[in-house]
Parts: sequence; C-alpha cells; structure tokens
Amino acid sequence: MNRLNLALLLAMALAFAASLLAGRVWLPPSALLDALQQRDTLAALIVNDIRLPRTVLALIVGAVLGFSGAVLQGFTRNPLAEPALLGVSGGAALGAVIAIYFGLNLGLSALSPVIGPLMGMVGATAACALTFALGQGWKGGGTVALVLAGAAVSSLAAAGIALALNFAPNPYAAYEIMSWLLGSLADKNWTQVLLVIPFVVAGGALLAVTGRALDALALGETQAQSLGVNLARLAALVVAGTALSVGAVTSVVGAIGFIGLVAPHLARPLVGHQPSRVLLPAALAGAVLLLCADIAARLVHTNPELRLGVFTSLLGTPFFFWLVVRIRKVAP
Repeated sequence: MNRLNLALLLAMALAFAASLLAGRVWLPPSALLDALQQRDTLAALIVNDIRLPRTVLALIVGAVLGFSGAVLQGFTRNPLAEPALLGVSGGAALGAVIAIYFGLNLGLSALSPVIGPLMGMVGATAACALTFALGQGWKGGGTVALVLAGAAVSSLAAAGIALALNFAPNPYAAYEIMSWLLGSLADKNWTQVLLVIPFVVAGGALLAVTGRALDALALGETQAQSLGVNLARLAALVVAGTALSVGAVTSVVGAIGFIGLVAPHLARPLVGHQPSRVLLPAALAGAVLLLCADIAARLVHTNPELRLGVFTSLLGTPFFFWLVVRIRKVAP
C-alpha cells in the first residue's frame, strides 16, 4: 500500500509538472524554472497567473472527488456511488446558477469571484441537509433511504436549474449558465483557490475520521452497531464532509463527473476491499486522473476549448457501462 501511494504521488508530481508546461503555448522546462523564480517574463505570467492556479485547483478537485467517492461507496456499500449521489453536485450547481441568474456574478464585479462559489456552497449544504433529513426520517430505511433521498434532491435541483434556463433574462445569461454547468478549470484564479481550501480541509477532515466506522459498516448495519458505531453520527459526518468539500469545489469549477466513481475502483483492486484502505489511494488517483484529463482537454484543439466536464463524461461513461455489466455478472 505504501508503494502504491508513493507511485501515485510520483504520478501526481509528473502530471502537475506536465500541466504547467502543456497548452496552446508549450513551455520548455527551463522557462518553467525561470517562471517559478518570479522572473519578469511572459512565461512567468503564463505559469503563475494562468496555469498554476488551474493546476492546483485540478489537484484539489480531483483529490476531493476521489476521496469523497471512496467514502460514499463505503458508506452506502454501493459500488456505483459518487458525490452526486447525495445531491451535493446538484445543490451546488443550483446555488451557483441562482447567482448567475440574478446577476450577482455579473453586476457586482468586485465580488464576482466570491459570490458564485459561496452561493454554490449554500446550495450544497442545503441539499445535503435535506437529503439527511429525508433519509433519516424514513424508519428502517438506512442507507437505501439516504440514496433514494439523494436521488430525489438531485431531481429537485435539476428541475430548479431547468427552470432558471427556461426563464433566463437574456441569451447571454443562458450561455453563462450552460457554460458553467459543463464544468471547466479555465480562467480560474488564486482567489477561487484560496476560497475553497478552508472548506475542503474542513470537509476532508470530517470524511477522514469515518474510516474505521466504514470498515465496521462493511459487515452490515446491525454488526456495525454492535461494534459501537453510531450510524446517525456516521451519516452526519459523511453528509457534512461531502457537502463542505464537494460543494466547495463544484461551486467553483462546475459539474465534473465520474472522477468520484472511477478513482476508488482503480485503487480498490490494489489495496483490497477494506474501505479505510481505499481512501488515500482513491484521493491520489482522483488527483492524477483530473490532472491528466485537464491536460488532454487542453491538447484537443477546439474552438471554444473542450469543457473538462464533457471530457470526463466521455471517458467515464464507457467505464460506467463496463462496471454495470461486471456487477450483473457477479451478482447472485
């Protein structure tokens, strides 16, 4: 396992460096070293103001999605679970869309980098709170009730987004909403990176303490309770941690699908099926996957640039189909 983590850290470092070099304007390694030394050059502008915040954000988003996906798969004991399962992505998207719809991002230019993400996090938190209230309110439902509640909240958020698109005040507003929903790391800055870090750290800390409880839950809810696991507390930690971390990154970069589904499945065959052993490798694998996907999306020369959310969906959908077929074959 330690070797796997070291290998993933090395792959992440290589992908991080490649992300700083790759783009429509390729930079030689020597120019990258000059730029990182804060020299007043064009390469320094490209690296420090454009590519470095984008790359750091890709690393954070990928790690958050992979980590939360592993936690959710362990908590629900569902191999198809991902952060969108609890309505977090939909709630964050709805919050950011509301900000765009009412002109908060466009009318208050000084606050525009902040208002959209904050509204997204409010939406994610509200969606998770509603999911938790519904799921825990159904007696005897357990994790199944939580999954069904998440699907209902996601549908509600999707309806709200469709309503905003239907009543968009002008074509530009509709275009802004659609562009954001497609997901992208382009044009991100340090303000947005610094904005999400506190929420990611807080949410990640809540998710990190669930490892031992998830191991017990793998034996079943009754067995977990007999081992002293408080299922209500565990659900609260999972929901709150997912809302803070995934809600924060989704509200900034838009909807990025399938990373939270794929990363745990890439790590699990190498570390075993004990949920706590999957968490760190899944986070590292998610970071590597999203960094590589972002590099590939930049190298596909289209006008406008291919959106990262579209690219990850194109790559993740075949994996999803394969996973469904595999589950059907092994199911009793």
